[in-house]
Amino acid sequence: MEAFGLLLHGFAVLLTWKTLLLMMVGLVLGIFVGVLPGLGGPNGVAILLPLTFTMDPTSAIVMLSCIYWGALFGGAITSILFNIPGEAWSVATTFDGYPMAQQGRAAEALTAAFTSSFIGSLVAVLLITFLAPMISSFALKFGPPEFFAVYLLTFCSFVGLGREAKHKTVISMSLGLLLAGVGMDTVSGQLRMTFGSTELLRGINFLVAVIGLFGISEILLTMEERLALRGHAAGISLRVVLSVWRDLPKYWVTLVRSSFIGCWLGITPGGAIAASFMGYNLAKRFAKNQDSFGKGRIEGVFAPETAAHASGTSALLPMLALGIPGSGTAAILLGGLMVWGLNPGPLLFVEHKDFVWGLIASMYLGNVVGL
Repeated sequence: MEAFGLLLHGFAVLLTWKTLLLMMVGLVLGIFVGVLPGLGGPNGVAILLPLTFTMDPTSAIVMLSCIYWGALFGGAITSILFNIPGEAWSVATTFDGYPMAQQGRAAEALTAAFTSSFIGSLVAVLLITFLAPMISSFALKFGPPEFFAVYLLTFCSFVGLGREAKHKTVISMSLGLLLAGVGMDTVSGQLRMTFGSTELLRGINFLVAVIGLFGISEILLTMEERLALRGHAAGISLRVVLSVWRDLPKYWVTLVRSSFIGCWLGITPGGAIAASFMGYNLAKRFAKNQDSFGKGRIEGVFAPETAAHASGTSALLPMLALGIPGSGTAAILLGGLMVWGLNPGPLLFVEHKDFVWGLIASMYLGNVVGL
């Protein structure tokens, strides 16, 4: 009941014209980020993160989370209209989304995409609401051996479930651990790999590394490629939206199954890419007419989009409860929280109750505003 009261308090704080305006701005910026092929949610959040440095923590995290949700949906727009995935997890959406656009049903495909994004995100936020406090309270009993086991399991999961070659994943994690080791040891006070430089006493700045690795490089690549987009026009009308919503009960099994897949792969390091392909493949496997997939079947849009959004949103659960980001974007959001003096982990639900429940409330509001 205490958590429910704090959640209602979070809604009361966020239901202001200023916050709603920031949500709209964040969603619009996120859609632009998602529409640009190759940019993506993590890169977009990293590029736009400096815009929030002058804001208060609540406004900043609301805007960043809405940028992320807008980027998730923006990737579906180019997938359906141009057959160009704006995001890696939107590849599966092209299989049936683009054929629907070719058949003059682009409005139906876009309606199915934003509807399934709302459903997948809503299921994931509900999971965060009820599960994150329990995980964080349980994690408060952890000691050094338990935390070592959790991080070891996380690293092993990245190696086992990652889509890249295993040796590349190991090399990337080793480089990350090496960079994280630079600076003064917080326990012993000894200097590690500073090489006499006072600038390295505090280590390598996380945000500088993220913006350099994700943001600047992607901007330069996009400018170099000079992408030219040619696709199909689409005009979404209320009649089309209501028609798609009326048929939603026919696909409730696909929506529930894809939401479950997305939440599971979001909490574990599977990611939205694996979730979207798995949701699509399972929808095709259990369909009566499998040959219709790939030829403009609306269920082929519902399945991957629901799974991808459920995965992208539920990746915030381990970040909030354990301080372990479940995705690249969650890692950047974690860095943003650290800028404002908040350390995600078990103590976040104890020391900053108002903020964390305000953040969860912003997920609900951002999802509704996005719809």
